[in-house]
Amino acid sequence: MTISKSRRTLSLATLAIREGAAIDTSTVNCEPLALTSSYVFESAQDAEEKFAGRSIGHVYSRISNPTVSAFEQRIAALENAYGGVAFSSGMAAIDSVLMAYLRPGDQVVVGGNVFGTTAFLFVNFYNTWGISIDFVDLSQEKNWQNKISDKTRLVFFETPSNPNLRLTNIERLSAKAHQHGALVVVDNTSGTPIMTQPIGLGADIVVHSAGKFLDGQGRVGGGVVLGDASVCEQMRAIVRSKGNCISPFNAWIVLKSLETLDIRMRMHSENAQKLAQYLTNSPYVDTVYYPGLNDHPQRDLALKQHANNLHGGIVSFELKGDKARAWRFIDRLELITNSTNIGDTKTLVTHPASTTHGRLTSKQKNIFGISDTLIRVSVGLEDSRDLLADIENALVHLTQTDITGQFKELNHEQSA
Repeated sequence: MTISKSRRTLSLATLAIREGAAIDTSTVNCEPLALTSSYVFESAQDAEEKFAGRSIGHVYSRISNPTVSAFEQRIAALENAYGGVAFSSGMAAIDSVLMAYLRPGDQVVVGGNVFGTTAFLFVNFYNTWGISIDFVDLSQEKNWQNKISDKTRLVFFETPSNPNLRLTNIERLSAKAHQHGALVVVDNTSGTPIMTQPIGLGADIVVHSAGKFLDGQGRVGGGVVLGDASVCEQMRAIVRSKGNCISPFNAWIVLKSLETLDIRMRMHSENAQKLAQYLTNSPYVDTVYYPGLNDHPQRDLALKQHANNLHGGIVSFELKGDKARAWRFIDRLELITNSTNIGDTKTLVTHPASTTHGRLTSKQKNIFGISDTLIRVSVGLEDSRDLLADIENALVHLTQTDITGQFKELNHEQSA
């Protein structure tokens, strides 16, 4: 609507609202941010046609938005998917998939080392709604061959898993699941399409927590579900009714971050490889989990399934000692940040047993391989020499603290 021709007949209050409302962004270089809740229709019939789905177009930002659509299109291209639907968080994306496809009486096979909140969702919600949940270590084919049957509706897993870095053979498991009519859902948050493209290996649906490696700077929350046309139709119906959509601003942040995803994942992997190799040789460490190591039990699968010899930006390890020692190590770090996110430019460290998996029972933690000495590092983009120096300083301090403690304990015994 053009106001300029009739501006002399309009009051200042009206001009302040209506003048300059039409903005041409067709020639801007940076993708524009569409901050709007609603859209303008050409006619009453146009509104009806779009709301009924008989013509293409945006009707309300809870359902779709130009900036959100750009993010969905770009991540779908990277994942080699037909399309995608964005959500407010990774957990909202996962929950929407489960809500769309699961019904009472269904069975779900879940990777036995999924993210703690994902496990909590399955156990404390879907399991109570008459859905059978079987947690299985999917890193070994013998474990899942007999678990997938005609009762199985869905198989859900992460690869590499967070935080144990176990791998699942997407191609072989997908073939088995499809024999029984089950859907395969892969959480590709830690791998990203730069490292793994699950749909190309047989998976039906891919989900992401977009605030991790896709964003890359820990600024926003978001999630996305990717799949074929029928998957997108189901997801769009859910986001339209539940309203668990991503905000245009968050979508814009992740959209722009995708431009550097390839470069960042290469540096994350390079730094993680150096850290994993350093920890492998450390006398203070029991076990190191990283698929880029030659002695990783699934090294052959990593080389086959991971593109460009990239193995991700997460390294986990078992520190010698106990929970208190693990906490002292984390508290001693000076450069590395104590934070539970992953995929940030900053290197982050956390103690999974008391944070990301803290709501699980002791029995569940044992099943998922979450010990009191397990430490997860999301390796950032700093100079690796600075990261290794910080790790070394914290480890050496542990030994000095141990010696001091033993000396005090000995003096106390002698005094007694």
